Amino acid sequence: MLIAPFGASCALVFGAPASPLAQPYNVVGGHLVTAACGLLVTTCIGSSPIAIALGVGIAISAMLPTDTLHPPAGANPIVIAFAHSGRPFLVAPILTGAAFIVICSSLFHRHVTGHSYKLNLLRRGQ
Repeated sequence: MLIAPFGASCALVFGAPASPLAQPYNVVGGHLVTAACGLLVTTCIGSSPIAIALGVGIAISAMLPTDTLHPPAGANPIVIAFAHSGRPFLVAPILTGAAFIVICSSLFHRHVTGHSYKLNLLRRGQ
């Protein structure tokens, strides 16, 4: 249930909860979008260094119009290529892990720091 990009996600959501890049929509959406891009590229052209670079580029490009920019998620295509992951990877660890990070950080900020970190999975401003 753990992947390396989750460490950087935790640094953002626990350390800078007010950052637009640390909001629940960005954390969950960014991880899902980039993992889907990584799976698409590795399914189509394998896991060569060119495919990994293409996967990361497409993933970053996909986060921008979907307003799901979350920099740690940009590494998901690399993880997917090295692990030779399939579609189940989107549910576990990606969706499950990202949701767990958001829930834990929400509880942490509510009970420890007092910061209002809302579990709003809608886009910012909605």
